[in-house]
Amino acid sequence: MDPVDLPLPVVRRSRNQVDGPALEAELRARVDGEVRFDAGTRAAYSTDASNYRQVPIGVVVPRTVEAAQEAVAVCQEHGAPLLSRGGGTSLAGECCNTAVVLDWSKYCNRLVSVDPENRRCVVEPGIVLDDLNRQLAEHGLMYGPKPATHPNCTIGGMVGNNSCGSTAQAYGKVVDNLCRLEVLTYDGVRMWVGRTDDGELERLMASDGRTGELYRGLAGLRDRYAGLVRERYPDIPRRVSGYNLDSLLPEQGFDVAGLLTGSESTLVTVLRAELELVPVPKHSALVVLGYEDICQAADHVPAVLEHRPAALEGVDHQLVHFQQMKHLNPDALKELPQGRAYLLVQLNGDSREEVEERARALIDAKPEDVDHTWYDDPEHIGQLWQVRESGLGATAHVPGKPDTWEGWEDSAVPVPRLGDYLRDLKRLYEQFDYGHPSVYGHFGHGCVHTRIPFDLESEEGVARMRAFVERAADLVVSYGGSLSGEHGDGQARGELLEKMFGPELIEGFERLKGLFDPGNRMNPGKVVLPYRLDENLRLGADHLPWEPETVFSFPHDDGRFSRAAGRCVGVGKCRSLEGGVMCPSYRATREEEHSTRGRARLLFEMVNNDGDSPVTDGWRSDEVRDALDLCLACKGCKTDCPVNVDMATYKAEFLHHHYKGRPRPLAHYSMGWLPAAARLAALAPRTVNALVSVPWVARAAKALGGVAPERDVPVFAEQRFTDWWRERGGPRGDGHRGEVVVWPDTFTDHFHPAIGRAAVEVLESAGFRVKVPGAAVCCGLTWISTGQLGVAERVLRHTLDVLREDLRRGTPVVGLEPSCTAVFRADAPELLPKDPDVERLRAQTRTLAEILVERADDWRPPRVDARAVVQRHCHQYAVMGFDADREVLRRAGVDADVLDAGCCGLAGNFGFEKGHYDVSMACAEEGLLPAVREADGSTLVLADGFSCRTQVDQAGTGRTPLHLAEILAAGLRGREAVAERPEAPGPRSLLPLAAGGAALLAVAAGTRYVRTLTRGRS
Repeated sequence: MDPVDLPLPVVRRSRNQVDGPALEAELRARVDGEVRFDAGTRAAYSTDASNYRQVPIGVVVPRTVEAAQEAVAVCQEHGAPLLSRGGGTSLAGECCNTAVVLDWSKYCNRLVSVDPENRRCVVEPGIVLDDLNRQLAEHGLMYGPKPATHPNCTIGGMVGNNSCGSTAQAYGKVVDNLCRLEVLTYDGVRMWVGRTDDGELERLMASDGRTGELYRGLAGLRDRYAGLVRERYPDIPRRVSGYNLDSLLPEQGFDVAGLLTGSESTLVTVLRAELELVPVPKHSALVVLGYEDICQAADHVPAVLEHRPAALEGVDHQLVHFQQMKHLNPDALKELPQGRAYLLVQLNGDSREEVEERARALIDAKPEDVDHTWYDDPEHIGQLWQVRESGLGATAHVPGKPDTWEGWEDSAVPVPRLGDYLRDLKRLYEQFDYGHPSVYGHFGHGCVHTRIPFDLESEEGVARMRAFVERAADLVVSYGGSLSGEHGDGQARGELLEKMFGPELIEGFERLKGLFDPGNRMNPGKVVLPYRLDENLRLGADHLPWEPETVFSFPHDDGRFSRAAGRCVGVGKCRSLEGGVMCPSYRATREEEHSTRGRARLLFEMVNNDGDSPVTDGWRSDEVRDALDLCLACKGCKTDCPVNVDMATYKAEFLHHHYKGRPRPLAHYSMGWLPAAARLAALAPRTVNALVSVPWVARAAKALGGVAPERDVPVFAEQRFTDWWRERGGPRGDGHRGEVVVWPDTFTDHFHPAIGRAAVEVLESAGFRVKVPGAAVCCGLTWISTGQLGVAERVLRHTLDVLREDLRRGTPVVGLEPSCTAVFRADAPELLPKDPDVERLRAQTRTLAEILVERADDWRPPRVDARAVVQRHCHQYAVMGFDADREVLRRAGVDADVLDAGCCGLAGNFGFEKGHYDVSMACAEEGLLPAVREADGSTLVLADGFSCRTQVDQAGTGRTPLHLAEILAAGLRGREAVAERPEAPGPRSLLPLAAGGAALLAVAAGTRYVRTLTRGRS
């Protein structure tokens, strides 16, 4: 092909003004999908996991691949830039742009076909990797590349980035595991592409129209640049930077799918992918080697590679120390060998004997001064891999350390030179006063990950970051390496590609871009003709966020709400579909805006003072309110999020300000003030229960209270726990272990008092002297969850007055309701900071299981000898943990199946609020309710949380869950564990006068109770 026939390089074009309203209207008219140009959606998609931020024009969520094709056609007609997005976890800025974003993950996530014999499958781009592998498991197959974000990354995103992960050691990058791609050009050419033999290539080049033009152009690029590609492309396994022009070489079979892999949505839109699959390993062993330092570990990698590992990862002592500080993976960290740096070496085989033999061969060959440990069971292997996969989150927002950032987090060098590269990189850190950032990564492929404490909020700091990255790029090029080993170029490295490839190949990249996207509409400014690496920063030298006054103290964020709102690093773990608790509303809706990350993005935009922020109304923002509406306040993110985003607290703070001085939703009054309502209902519980059993009364009451009509009103107990305690006449037993205060939370006291009675029986049997507060007390939970923080503060202060003498004597407070216990352990210290009695309350509050394990370790409950399905309350999972409960259940002979099934979905007031029922039940159907239905009749159902018990009870399962206290008390009595619950009365007629009298009585009693709670000591 003549040089004159080569495609012209793409040229930089001014950012044309798109008629947003007209574009939105036509997309709505023509596209089968969700078209969202609202401020909240644009805010949620304004950034990815990178340092960059660009507010999109709008977002399209297509229901089918054909709908996406129509959306591309509309964008082309309007000249609108376009960007495909999967999990949105890109670290180089390739998933944010001032463009129309196609989000494939909600609907276009199908496994289209599987060919087990030829080990291939066809998928749509929005399918999540772990979900794909779950569906392939019945065939004994899986997709080989496995990034650390495998629970939430999509295949489309993996193709766009040419992803790798730890398993690339055995299977290679995405480009090595791909048969074909179905792609769509911006101007509408739809075709399947892949390896192309000479005859097929000649046929395609001879064809008329745009397809012939594309193939002739590709052949011309191959002929023009083949020599330079062979000369300048690093011969390393992790060369991900740049376009894959090497895929066009004859030795690669003119693989157009390979060429387009890793092009980051800058050339085509991927509609489907045909993947090459691999067998699921039958057996694995993980050997962990401990070294004196990370450079020594890197030096030893070539020797380890001789043992043909399936994965070979490096981790330094900093990463381990940061995880210890953040209480991440504590069990796994205990299994590490002696050392200050570690190599994790996975060996796969067809039999246990084979992997054991290979593991012992590796151990025998290691230097004598290298310690080791190894496991061949899936549980320990999975735990230890979490140490490595937690790298990004563990190195971000480390307590007491400067914030760290991406920017040079993904370099790769030849493996034999890895140790020397790390030494030079560490010297470069020191020259720029960046200290000693953690380094870790895919050492078997020479790929290094790190996060660096760049100052991205001052002009000097941004300039220093730029200077460092330029020096680091020169360093990696001098080693014959790649700027990116798996994360891609995007904006972070696009500007630096000339250092690696030279100007001639950059021209080749520009010609390739000009061939597929001559108008520069596909993800413009990324890879080719890139934005500068120091523009479009999420922070930046001019970043001066709004610093609002808050009620919560936000001690982990220097008391600044803006820092809390900016805590999310975008890793997207909240978009995982299985395991842990976070994020139930995302799992139910598959909506970015209803993930922890999406909400964090909106809060960031709320405090962001940049002029282009879509969220402009501060605390009064309707967009933020709507995003927080489906937050269950489960606190799952407080533990599951790698950087401990605490959305429940952020929601409470926002609601407090949003409704300050104006009417609230009805549910905030009916359920926020539940303790007061329950107190007055206790004056005539039979009357109240009878009233709400009358259908029209129940309908009216629920309507007036903003309660979901599908819900049943819980039945009030005829005798409260505290009334029983007073009638009982006080404590019994010798109390040789000392006093404890049993906390009479609203739910135990008014609805399920049998739990309180059982707890007293258990504690006295264990040797404790039990006390119960005589005054009306409350933790303030319901006011916190509805954002009525002023009332919550007053209630808590009253509680401190009642408990003060016990607290100052060091008396433990035993919580039976996990959500109330969590208030004392987590929320109260942040609402009332620097109060020594609050600190005492935090330190002395224990769950029933904790007090038995910590203070009565020699006490053994009678054996129950039963199986149990156990639903952990989300607040217990997030704040107190469940280890003590596991131990008590073990001692009682209970074979506990502790569900890893997420939130029950009721979540306090959430599932009772009008408009939340469907999401609430969808959350429950994710795991809890199927597990309860599958349990046989002899299996106990254990749920300490009132919400969890109520959700199971009202879901028609026919099961009534028990509290731990009830199971233990049944053992003491030698009886079968049976839940004792108030029964709803049958429908009956009541005189209107009685109903009116009850209402007047309620008003009077409620007024008196509120005064009691808020005026001080009773």
